[in-house]
Amino acid sequence: MLESLPQNSNLQDPDVQSALVQITTSARWRKDSLYVTLFLGPSLLLLSVFVFWPMIKTLYLSLFLTDNLGHASVFVGLSNYVNLFKDPAYLSSLGATLLYVIAVSVLTIVLGMLLAVAAQQHLQGIRFFRTIFSSTMGISVSVAAIFWLFAFNPSVGVFAQISQVLHLPEINWLADPHFALLAVIITTVWMNLGFTFLILFGALQQLPSSLFEAAKIAGVNKTTQFFKISLPLISPTLFFVLVVTLIDAFKSFGLIDLMTVGGPNNATNLLVYRVYQDAFLNGNYGLASTESVILTVIIAIITLLQFKLLGKRVNY
Repeated sequence: MLESLPQNSNLQDPDVQSALVQITTSARWRKDSLYVTLFLGPSLLLLSVFVFWPMIKTLYLSLFLTDNLGHASVFVGLSNYVNLFKDPAYLSSLGATLLYVIAVSVLTIVLGMLLAVAAQQHLQGIRFFRTIFSSTMGISVSVAAIFWLFAFNPSVGVFAQISQVLHLPEINWLADPHFALLAVIITTVWMNLGFTFLILFGALQQLPSSLFEAAKIAGVNKTTQFFKISLPLISPTLFFVLVVTLIDAFKSFGLIDLMTVGGPNNATNLLVYRVYQDAFLNGNYGLASTESVILTVIIAIITLLQFKLLGKRVNY
């Protein structure tokens, strides 16, 4: 470090002291840069290979017509985007996806909140029900699909048996375009309920009991306590759950692939499953890339709107 200084230098000289500070700072910066590279380098490498490069490649392919191997062949600019928004089948998938996302998000959060509030009650056996409420977190998509395929079976399924007992018309849930999406929504909500319940229940458990004791003494009923005390205090957790649930609903794929394969009549052909069909079944990688970019933009816009409109209502 001191080799760059002239011999017989006076260490009390301000210029010498300034040079020493610069040399020390430079050495410290090089040392910190080495540590940053060692710790962040592997992560950045993995992100570059599996995230950043695929994103750039997808955006690039969305501007081209591609062959069956996914190689860009003819540059078409924004024609893929224009053609998609003129395609009635794609617009139908977009509408079904928005309906699915809204239904799944609202039902999951509302039911999760109701279960979390119920699990707070001091009742006999409530610990057992808390475990049951969160048990769907440990169930894989394939197992859930098998269970619900049996439940929706028009001959021996649970819903068919209930319809027979109540003398209601039989519904072939997964083969009827009017009910297939509803069946997938029910299954998805059931799958997501465990995570949502656990997060909201943990947030409610952290609330100070003194606030509720004071409200009780003041004569405030439990409904008012929930809306005026509990909800504002857990609003950060509620906001987090809303964002995660909504993004997760946009990315739904497994249950649709195992239960309906996008049918019947494309009733459950949501955007992610449509990307899979166009890319890996039809070999149209350019169109699938365009659909992926549009889906990413939709998710980004909706997430941004959530932060802009709902973020201000969160009490930290």
